[in-house]
Amino acid sequence: MSDSAEGGPSGDGDGTRAVRAGLPEPVKNEPTLPGPVFAAHFHLPGEVGGPYTYGRDENPTWTLLERAIGELEAPGQADVETLVFASGMAAVSSVLFSQLRAGDAVVLPSDGYQALPLVRAQLEAYGIEVRTAPTGQDAQLDVLDGAGLLWLETPSNPGLDVCDVRRLAEAAHARGALVAVDNTLATPLGQRPLDLGADFAVASGTKQLTGHGDVLLGYVVGRDAEAMAAVRRWRKIVGAIPGPMEAWLAHRSIATLQLRVDRQCATALTLAEALRARPEVTGLRYPGLPDDPSHKIASQQMRRYGCVVSFTLPTRARAERFLDALRLVDDATSFGGVRSTAERRGRWGGDAVPEGFIRFSVGAEDPEDLVADVLRALEESAR
Repeated sequence: MSDSAEGGPSGDGDGTRAVRAGLPEPVKNEPTLPGPVFAAHFHLPGEVGGPYTYGRDENPTWTLLERAIGELEAPGQADVETLVFASGMAAVSSVLFSQLRAGDAVVLPSDGYQALPLVRAQLEAYGIEVRTAPTGQDAQLDVLDGAGLLWLETPSNPGLDVCDVRRLAEAAHARGALVAVDNTLATPLGQRPLDLGADFAVASGTKQLTGHGDVLLGYVVGRDAEAMAAVRRWRKIVGAIPGPMEAWLAHRSIATLQLRVDRQCATALTLAEALRARPEVTGLRYPGLPDDPSHKIASQQMRRYGCVVSFTLPTRARAERFLDALRLVDDATSFGGVRSTAERRGRWGGDAVPEGFIRFSVGAEDPEDLVADVLRALEESAR
């Protein structure tokens, strides 16, 4: 069987889909995944026509990656459009600033990604009212009236709270508001926001989607042609476009997405269970734990629970000693990579977390080795 260049890959399994997503029709003696197209302009004699005219507008390497992401976020749905961007924040900004005007109101999570306060300041500078509420317990419902756009981040970063996307989307649409869901932490293999009622799925491809810590990328997926045309226009105006090499690396990396995600999610649960038994660990969060506050709703809308575990150690000094003692874990920001990373999140400011709060991103190491390293580091940090 061969894949259609227009439709989704043959087979419904996540692994099959990830391996085959976005590939063109096979051509004899041509590569299965064509290399990156480095072009600022294209041959364009006579009247303007065809998809590729100038490098800020379209690129064949983007096209294949956009097709691949669309097949993961909304398999088999031909009416869905995907656009890739230079970073996750470029994708976030494209939705907010293309859909909102002076006098509009937007609802943002108060516990979302730490760059959102910067976005809030810029929105307010443009005369847009910004309301905030926490992700947990669907608190954003209380500030929806009169809003033009509802922005959800579920699970939230770094607190790992989860909201009911279906419930919030229905309420927002009843009030005439659009809904965007930041799907970065879940990935398309964890949840599909469009299937849950969202108008946009937005994500940083820098994280687990590409998974190797070597690509900055973002994307927006949406079904409404007019709304997506505005997003596309914003991308063109600000030039927030990915390089062809980044796009090619991202597409190549998606082939192993299911393998990485399954390994990382399974190990994250194993690590969370091990941490639960430690007396110095408080505030442990992982949506996959049966007793986690987010588990019930996460289980209704997520197929996988993600690779991030968060917890708090008693003091800042204890947290820093713990991080220094780790041997298999890099002290770095970001998450989702094949190599485990962790950080004391409070060092950046902007997140309402205790001084000893740790955001731990589980990689693809052997689970036994990783858990042993973490438990050893906890013991050493107590001295």
